[in-house]
Amino acid sequence: MIVTVTLNAALDRTLTVPNFQAGFRHRASESLTLPGGKGVNIARALKTLGQPVIATGLAGGKTGTRIVEDLTAEGILNDFVRIRDESRTSTAIIDPTSSVQTEVNEYGPLVTVRELHAFLEKFTYIAQGAEVVILAGSLPRKVKEAFYRDLVTALSETDALVVLDAAGEPLRLAIKAHPGLVSPNSFEAEALVGHEFSEDEDFLRAARQLCKIGAGSGIITHAGGCYACLAGDNGGQRFFKVTIPPLDPISTVGSGDAFLAGFVSARVSGKPLGDCLSYAVACGAANTQKYGAGVFDPHEVKKLVTKTKLEEHTVT
Repeated sequence: MIVTVTLNAALDRTLTVPNFQAGFRHRASESLTLPGGKGVNIARALKTLGQPVIATGLAGGKTGTRIVEDLTAEGILNDFVRIRDESRTSTAIIDPTSSVQTEVNEYGPLVTVRELHAFLEKFTYIAQGAEVVILAGSLPRKVKEAFYRDLVTALSETDALVVLDAAGEPLRLAIKAHPGLVSPNSFEAEALVGHEFSEDEDFLRAARQLCKIGAGSGIITHAGGCYACLAGDNGGQRFFKVTIPPLDPISTVGSGDAFLAGFVSARVSGKPLGDCLSYAVACGAANTQKYGAGVFDPHEVKKLVTKTKLEEHTVT
């Protein structure tokens, strides 16, 4: 079983608005509303890939009720702690004429100490026996930035692979607790290691730096693929670069979540490390061809895997 944690769950709305301009009245030509938040998106993608998964986290108010009901309608097993304050709504406006995407994300609910304790009790129970636990997304307001660190530390006594997909200070603190895998995008990784990347060596050394800081393995994603420093099955570290030819995207919302789901799915299925990365890149690319975060066609993934280019590198 794979467990995903979404502490700042959302109701995600995607609107298609041709010739969108700020300050004018528009009519959307298409719209899609789905439960969201990174962990929820990853759970959706994992279910699509046929992996047993349960989504947990916090959900509040009428929005939280709809998140839970819609997840259940999608057939995604879930067990959220209900909180009093209203869960957030996020809106993505996609202009197909210019390929420009505009996102507006609410901060999310205030969470009480009692509600956090209730989540910890549920999380401790659900995580028992989990093969993989994925901690993903932003933290709600007033939740201490070390909360992910505390969860990673608590999971260190289990056999679960702990995957962390966060940014900023929560990532900086939690990576020191030694999660099994971290997967920031290039901007998040640059902020963490303290410098910009331009050449392949910059990315590969930064991926290694993620491991030096505390991660078991580090993957840095970008629009054209990823760079990775992965713990080898027989010890040591292996370095990879994976690319895929550019696609004309319909929406990039959730492509990083589909990528991570693809990697975890391939890894628990026993695929070789390099193949896991190629599969992950194909999942992320397939997500850009559909509306909805974590939404893609598995048959399209199989086609896109053949278009990926995998290179193994030596980093000195």
